[in-house]
Order: sequence, then C-alpha cells, then structure tokens
Amino acid sequence: MVDILDAVIQIPASFDPFREAEADDILSGGGGGTTDNVHIRVQQRNGKKCVTTVQGLKTVHSYDKILKALKKQYCCNGNIVQDKELGRVIQLQGDQRKNVSTFLIQNGLVKKDQIKLHGF
Repeated sequence: MVDILDAVIQIPASFDPFREAEADDILSGGGGGTTDNVHIRVQQRNGKKCVTTVQGLKTVHSYDKILKALKKQYCCNGNIVQDKELGRVIQLQGDQRKNVSTFLIQNGLVKKDQIKLHGF
C-alpha cells in the first residue's frame, strides 16, 4: 500500500516564452548580452499591435546605422533602448522577425546559425 505522504505530485509550471532563450544562454556559457547569439523576439502590445526586439548584437556595430537602415528598408519606426540586464536593444514596430534576420545575414553582421527567432 502506498502512503499518501510518500507520493510525489508534480504540478506543471506556467509557460514562459523566454525560458528557451535563457536555457540557450546558460548552455552556451554566457549570461545577459555576452553570448554570440542574436535574439529576435516579437512581443504583443495591445490588440493587433506588436513590437520586434533585437538583442545581442556585438558592440562593435553601430546601432544607430543599423536602426536607420532597417527603418528605411522596411518602412517602420523604431528606437534603441538601454536595458540594465540586456544592454542595448533595438525595437521596431510590427512583426519584423524575418525581415530583420534576412537583413542581418545579407549585410554580414551575423551568421545564420547565430540568430535565434522567438515568439508566437
């Protein structure tokens, strides 16, 4: 007979969309923005509106020039946000994940295997 106190009950945790990104960072040996991966995420704002964020670009690149080129090529607005944990993050209006990834690869800023796409 199994005692009730000896039985282990596991309650599933809530869904965290950033958990896989944190796991990748831990496995690669880095934390925050020090890894070689570039994370491109889409975040829902309100209604149909969403924001695309680009995190993890190397600091040798000029964020201002990258943002200006992205805004001009894809006809969207954006800005650069300074975050305490993540460093500099580029934000763009709308779901621009595929556009940003192709832009970064075509201009030789990152390699294809360094880009991590996240979102719904």
